[in-house]
Amino acid sequence: MLIYPIHLTPDDNDTFLVTSPVFPEFTTFAETREEAIVNARKAFEEAVGARISAGEAIPAPFKPDLEQKMDAADAAAVRLSALTSLKAGLYQAMRVAGVTRAELARRLNWKRESVDRLFRLDHRSRLDQIEAAFNAIGEEVSVGHRKFG
Repeated sequence: MLIYPIHLTPDDNDTFLVTSPVFPEFTTFAETREEAIVNARKAFEEAVGARISAGEAIPAPFKPDLEQKMDAADAAAVRLSALTSLKAGLYQAMRVAGVTRAELARRLNWKRESVDRLFRLDHRSRLDQIEAAFNAIGEEVSVGHRKFG
């Protein structure tokens, strides 16, 4: 999953200004640290969706070991949803492979609008559709997990 850093700056009206060092366009606010995480997740989804729409690169996510180093009082990390992470990963993989949406539609034998929906973060694409798209560009979907116990 995609994990991105945020900075929480206390404001003079008992709120937090929430920014991200990797998304300069990202700004939100919150009254509590917990609300900041929720608002940040929504703001990241908007920022990622806007970059996909504009054909721009999506910043690399945090590595798990870097997350451990975020112990400053004003720092936190936000984990995006699995679906958003998969869609962003597909988008980035297509950019690297030089595959356009039109070419992906041709490879999948789908209508272009069906391919376009794969990149709309507000559309609930099915996992089998996303997996088929990854396979069509020569990639596989990999799901990691944490060890419990």
